[in-house]
Amino acid sequence: MGVVGWAWAVSAVLSAAPGGPQVVSPLVKVRADAMPKGAAQARLSAARGECEATQVVLPKGVTRVTMKPLALKGPGAPLTVDAWREAYLDVKTPSNGQGQAGPWPDALVPLSAPANPRHPTVLYVEVCVPRKQAPGTYAGSLSASADGKELPEVPFTVEVQPFELPATSSLPNSFGISLYSIAKGHGISAESPEARALLRAYGKALLEHRVSAHGMGMDPPGVKFQDGRAVVDWTAYDAEMAPFLDGSLLPSGARFTTSDVRDSKKASTDAEKTAYYRAFQKHFEDKGWPAQLFFYAKDEPKPEDVPLVKAQSKRVRDAGGAIPVLVTTPLDAALQGSADILTPTINCFYPREGPQTCRTVANTASVRSRLPARAKVWWYQSCNSHGCTGGTPPDAKLDRAYSDWASYMVDHPAPLNRAMGVLAYSSGVDGELYFDTVFAYNTKKDVWTDLFEFGGNGDGTLFYPGTPKKMGGSEHQPVVSLRLKHIRDGLEDYEYLRLLTELGDGAFARTAAKRLAKSGYEISRDPGEWETVRREVTARLVKQWASEQAKRSGRRTSGGTP
Repeated sequence: MGVVGWAWAVSAVLSAAPGGPQVVSPLVKVRADAMPKGAAQARLSAARGECEATQVVLPKGVTRVTMKPLALKGPGAPLTVDAWREAYLDVKTPSNGQGQAGPWPDALVPLSAPANPRHPTVLYVEVCVPRKQAPGTYAGSLSASADGKELPEVPFTVEVQPFELPATSSLPNSFGISLYSIAKGHGISAESPEARALLRAYGKALLEHRVSAHGMGMDPPGVKFQDGRAVVDWTAYDAEMAPFLDGSLLPSGARFTTSDVRDSKKASTDAEKTAYYRAFQKHFEDKGWPAQLFFYAKDEPKPEDVPLVKAQSKRVRDAGGAIPVLVTTPLDAALQGSADILTPTINCFYPREGPQTCRTVANTASVRSRLPARAKVWWYQSCNSHGCTGGTPPDAKLDRAYSDWASYMVDHPAPLNRAMGVLAYSSGVDGELYFDTVFAYNTKKDVWTDLFEFGGNGDGTLFYPGTPKKMGGSEHQPVVSLRLKHIRDGLEDYEYLRLLTELGDGAFARTAAKRLAKSGYEISRDPGEWETVRREVTARLVKQWASEQAKRSGRRTSGGTP
């Protein structure tokens, strides 16, 4: 079989019979008032080391779904197929003028979880390909039943491509998470072994989606000071963090790309703080952890915070300059020289007509030219791009200024949830920050019914608390969102474009990226266009990969170093 599209049934596939399962692109959010037309079979394409998925829409009114285990057979070991049911969030206040009230799919719950028959019945079906999987065609049939009634089987094919994606994201990133928020969301004690195990499960889920985390257990390691040195007890810290930093947590060997310095209140003077930072850096060096350690300075500093940020920066740099200081701000003369990782919001990188939502707008190259040579440029999302009040602004120009940006909101189109990876490639940023993934857990609201924060539905919350009461059974578990899957897919988009560039076809990769996202607010919402571009990128990668492997084989044959 030749190269096929991403994770969508190609247009040539015959439509599914009415009333039977419908295979639908994962870049379509299936809503009750806009049921998409599907196909009768699923055909996926995936690199080695990549996860790809599709959606299977079942008849309406279903309360219980079961699926027979499915392993796709091909030239290598069978590929396991996993499936979840999509649960819906009832959006009451739209995130902005492009959002919409009503039920939106987001939480991916076990098939055994109770269903709401008023909502569409949609399965999110995923295949993760090991990095050493034999390339070729893998096939099988998905068999499911709805309320005890057997449904027509869905032919399921995956074409495993010969090229390979790295297990660890090539784009550094850091998304926030907190043991204390997790414990509160699940209604358990943060000091309990159950909470610690749950934190590891949440961190593992992030790592499985190519995302690194800051915060985690939050508590700094114990420290005392002797003769100007910081003597640190790393026992608890290493027990928590080592699996994420040494590659031992997942079979793939994936690791966090970054990790934050946890400030300690026991360091009371500038000298003690500097000694503590120096000990932190030395511990990472002694362990051989390749993650970029960074210090997260005062978040979104106001003018009155400038002295604090400068003092923080000086203390960290006095530790030897090996720990970069991250500051979430646009270019600001008052903070000039304080940041080693300058991190503006995405709307600060793209000029746009109308009301300005960032005080200093400059593209990555311009920002970098005004920073020290070693400084990095990251970016992040916030309500600065989707609007901080929610609903449609009365001013049409303001509504337009806050619309169409890449977004992690529930009630925004899936391509906007996914676009950050493509934009990161074309913009040339060095990394991505996101402030939290469980923010709503720390509020008094029911996360399952209300994710409205900072004017957006889902801002700062990419998980749902899978409590026994909600999921059934006796164990707590993290429930990932459809948006986290889109973020993962975007990071894989980045890997495709980066790899194609490394193999000498950067011009094609740049053109392909621009076809999907001309800017941070000019993003194609057409799943067919995304499919077409990925199919073309895949074909170029297969060709370039084969050429590179032939070159390496020739070098080995001639006695050169591969």
